[in-house]
Formats: sequence, structure tokens, C-alpha cells
Amino acid sequence: MSVSSSTETGAGRSGAAPGPAARLWRRDLPHYPETGRRYACLAIVVVTTIVLYYLLYIQYAVATSIMSHYGMSFGFFILLSVVGNAIGAFASLLAGLADRWGRANLVVYGLLVAGLLVLGLPHAPDKTTFLVLFAVLSFIEGIVLVATPALIRDFSPQLGRATAMGFWTMGPVLGSLVVTTVTSATLDTSGWQDELRFAGFAALAVFVVALFGLRELSPALRDQIMVSMRDRALIEARAKGIDPDRQASGHWRQMMRPDVVGSAFAISVYLLLYYAAVGNFVIYFSATFGYSEQRTNGLANWYWAANAVALVVAGLLSDRLGVRKPLMLVGGIGSVAATAYFAQLAVHPDTGYYTFAWLFIAIGVFGGLAYAPWMASFTETVERHNPAATATGLAVWGWILRIVVACSAAFVPMVVTSVTPLVEHGHEVQVASEQAAPALAVVNAHPQLFAELGRYPEGSVPPELQVRAAKEVGLPGLAAVQKAQPQLKVLKEHGAEVKKASQEGPGQWRTWWYVCLGGQIVFLPFIFVMTGRWSPRRAREDAEAHRRAIDKELAALARD
Repeated sequence: MSVSSSTETGAGRSGAAPGPAARLWRRDLPHYPETGRRYACLAIVVVTTIVLYYLLYIQYAVATSIMSHYGMSFGFFILLSVVGNAIGAFASLLAGLADRWGRANLVVYGLLVAGLLVLGLPHAPDKTTFLVLFAVLSFIEGIVLVATPALIRDFSPQLGRATAMGFWTMGPVLGSLVVTTVTSATLDTSGWQDELRFAGFAALAVFVVALFGLRELSPALRDQIMVSMRDRALIEARAKGIDPDRQASGHWRQMMRPDVVGSAFAISVYLLLYYAAVGNFVIYFSATFGYSEQRTNGLANWYWAANAVALVVAGLLSDRLGVRKPLMLVGGIGSVAATAYFAQLAVHPDTGYYTFAWLFIAIGVFGGLAYAPWMASFTETVERHNPAATATGLAVWGWILRIVVACSAAFVPMVVTSVTPLVEHGHEVQVASEQAAPALAVVNAHPQLFAELGRYPEGSVPPELQVRAAKEVGLPGLAAVQKAQPQLKVLKEHGAEVKKASQEGPGQWRTWWYVCLGGQIVFLPFIFVMTGRWSPRRAREDAEAHRRAIDKELAALARD
């Protein structure tokens, strides 16, 4: 295995206990922790994941203000997401070295850097600097994305793995809830810069807790498969005799297997609808159903809340039954049915709020039912090949996930071409239409006359045409049209394309929801290639056989 024995790391080489300063870097635990300490480490990892997604998602919650402040086009803002996720993808590959460097330091100091970066974002002098800083933030996120589930795996035996992963997968969901809760409570009195600072200070607070509280297993301990807490004594005994040079290479080759790569791709495309919920729901519901940002965020909370609860319940149920695949299959099929219905509603503008609310509850529940057991099954699939390459396997998953997110962010404006004109000019056209309504009524009542007037620059209209206009329209009407010239100019330049986008948008969005539906269908067959039983009875038999084998080995150790 790719390990370095705990007696060879840090102060262990000198035979002395590490000092206070050294403990901030040398985080290895030579023994598997007791329940209280283990739960504390798991809790720190989960809270770290939540605050990290808070740092990332806060940009989207104040996107309009950021775009206005820096003069960003919608295309440039999309570029932020594309570049960020692409860089995060390759950062995830780099984080595969966590098998060699350890996980805890990557999480702790990555969180510190991420918090400082977000505090620096409001001071970016221009949009290019903002893009660079956000790309660095995404790089850090890509690393921590791999290190945090690796720590969850280390501190959770297989028989409790799905529950632990259920809490970890709540990170993005609770991160979204934190964003909407904080912004809805503070945006009335705070600017977008303050919202980013709130997130940065929250990250630094969690960093302090993680700095002193987060530890990790020594390589000799973590690079073994632990099925239940009964394995603890045997794993610690085995760790004393592990060869540090054994299986020191070949991790990437071992992870390039259909069950690892295929299932990582499958879950990534399964989550296309989730990515759209985070990045596009405000735009979709505003353009298609006329919802405000506040109303859309309130609607999305039905999704986040249902998904958060379902992730934990699915994890508990999976561990109780001892199986992952049946839950993934039910969740996958349910998601397909709910998403197909959701796609059809795109072209039904009279759909009620609570129809969407109940539908989002269903999508959230089925998504949680599929995802939490999948995370547990994926780590167990990686362990089947080599438990010492856990971070490498998770790096493969993280790389594929971020590449899919980057591609989806890039392709949404290509499929839904109505997005760009509606985002860039929709509000402007709507305001101009409202302000110029009296003038538009006058113009529409005399289209031929105003067409003739429009042929002449201001101040060069022939006198006879002026007299005719005054006679047909009246001076008050002409004054109203003259006053509304800035608004009429906006409508002339952008009104047609915005109107066309509004008409074509619902059908285009339905096409994108069909793409998301296709990703969920792709997910289903890859369930069958992952490790684990389908039958709870067979799973119990396996657990009993494992218990007997562990008892036998422990008895042999006691005799020796």
C-alpha cells in the first residue's frame, strides 16, 4: 500500500511527541479515534464543506450586482463558471496526491486560502482580476472537494458509510440554504461586497476550529478496509506490520477502471438538473413564469430542504439495510419521472406555484435517495481495487464532475439562446416599456405619421410635416413621445430580440431539461457495475461472515 507508517512521520522519527506548533501540521492519529473524537472530526469536515459551498454560491446570489459593478456581460459571467470549474477539475486531479500528502492539511489550509480570497474579491479593481481570483478560489475548492469525502471515508466504516456520506452531501444543499438565508436577511441593508465579506469571515471562523480540531488517520490505518468498528483492534494490529513501500505506485492505473470512471461520469450527468437549479433557476422562472428573485429562491428552498432531509434519511436507510443499489435505482427512476414532468411544464406558463413546490419536493427526495448511497458505494468500489488509492479514486470523480459542470455552464447559453438577450436587456426593455407606455400608445395610433417623422434627424423635420403631426396627434401627444425618446430608443434597439427570446425561451428550456433527463437515464445502467449487494439478506450474510473472519483473526493474534 502507498503508506508511510505513523512511526516514520513527524515527531515519530525522533521518538518525541510533537510540540504545539508541530501539531498544526502533523495531524496523523496513530490509533483509530474513540467515537466522540471521530464524530467531532466528521462534523468539522461537514461544516467545512458547507462553508466552502457558501463561498462559491454567494457569487451567484449577487450576480446582477457584480455584473453591474464591473460592467460584465452575461457571457463574461458565464465564463467565470466555465473557467472556474475547468480549473477546479484539474485541481481535483492534483488532490489525488492527498494519498501521499494526507488530507487534513489540504482541508484546513485550503479553507484559510479560500476565505482570504473571498475577502479579497470585493477589492478586485476590474472584471479580469475578479475572474483570476475566482479561478484561484475554484482551484482550492477542487482540491478540498476530493480531500473532504476522503476524510469522511476514513472516519466511517462501511456499515455506517452511507449515513456519513449523506451528511457530507448536504454540503452543497446547506450551502445554498445559507446563501439564500443570509442574503434575504441582509441585502436590504448590505451591498454585494458585504455579502462576500460575510462568507469570508464565516470561512475564517470555521478555519480556526479546523486548525485545532481536525485530525486524520495515519496512512497505515486509513489504507485498510474497515467494515465495522469491530475491525478496529485488527486494523491497528495490521498497521504495525505494513510495509511503507508496498504498492507505492500505480494508483492512477488502478483507478482507470470502467466501474470507477463510468460511475463517476454517470453521477456527474445525473446531477445536471442540480447544477441548473443552482445557476439557472432564477433566470428560468423569471423569464418563463415572471417570478421575482425572492419568489424563485423561496420556491427553490422546497428543493433544498427536501433534498437535505432525504440525503440523511437515505444514508440511514442504506446502512440499516446494508445495501446501496436498490436505493440508487429507486431514486434514479423516480428522478427520471419527476424531471420528465418538470420539462413539460416549461411550455405551460399557467402552472401554479405549489405544483412546482410539490414537484421540487419529489425531485429533492429522489435525488437524495440516489446520491447518498452512491457516494458510499463509490468509495467502496474504489476500496475494492485498492483502499490506499481512495483519494486518487475521488480525484477521478472530482475531475469528471467539474468537467461536466464546466461543459453544462458553457452549453446552456448555446441551447437556450434566449438567455443572453433576456439577461442583458430583458429588465431594461421591461422598464422602458412601462415608462414609455403612454408614448407607445400615441405612436401605435399613428404608425405611418411617426414612420415619416423617423426619417428625419431631430431638428430637421419639414415644417409642413410638423404642422400635420400637431394637427393629427396634438401637442401633448407629441410632447409625450419626445419625452420618451430614450425609452423608445431602447425598445427600438432591443425590443424585438427580447420579444423573440421571450417567445422561444420556454421551448428552449424544455430542450435543456430533456438534456438533464438524458443524464439521469445514463446514470441507471452504471448502478449495476458498482460494488455491493442487491439483497439485504445477502448483505447480512456477508456482514456475518466478515464478523466471523475478524473474530478468527483476533483470536489468532491473541494466541500469538
